[in-house]
This record gives sequence, C-alpha cells and structure tokens, in this order.
Amino acid sequence: MEKISFKDWKKLDLRVGQIKAVKDHPNADKLHILLVDLGLGEHDVQLIAGLKEHYSEAQLIGKKVIVIRNLEPTMIRGIESQGMLLAAVFKNKVVLLQPEKDIETGAKIE
Repeated sequence: MEKISFKDWKKLDLRVGQIKAVKDHPNADKLHILLVDLGLGEHDVQLIAGLKEHYSEAQLIGKKVIVIRNLEPTMIRGIESQGMLLAAVFKNKVVLLQPEKDIETGAKIE
C-alpha cells in the first residue's frame, strides 16, 4: 500500500456530521441518498452511500458520522455526491465510524 505524507493527510477535511434525511436512490438497489448536517456556518451536504443492505432509514436518521468534506463531488448513478462518510468494512459487515462521545456537528477531526 502506498504511504502518504502527514502533509497530504492534513489536506483532508474530516468533520462530524449528523444525518438529517435518508431516501432510496432511484437508480440503484443498494444505495441511499443522505442529507448530512455539518453544523453552523456550513450548508448541508448530499452523500450517496452503499448502506441499504446494512442500515435502515430509521437507523440512519439522527446518527452522527464522520464525513470527508473536501472530496471532489462526483455523480453516482445520476445523483451528485458531495463528500463521503467513513465506515469500517470486514467480510461484508459495514459499521459507520462515529465520535466516541457526543460532540457538536461540524467538529473537525484532527
């Protein structure tokens, strides 16, 4: 695996976000469209995530997650994703990364 420098790692803008809304992606069976609140001073971001087989909509609403804020937007099956949330994956098990304790949305991960 390629190593990155600390300087490159510092380029990532990782934030605590809170999922406000979830809906099914109209063009994909395994994808959700998430609306994530990134706190005061930030607008909500839309993320496309392959979580449908692992989390219901009810399980996702209100959940705090870690978001890569400055990822270049991309189109996923015709819908724009404006970042990415972080999850651990092992043998088809998917677990969202969350803050250990409650903290304000928008908090920067350093």
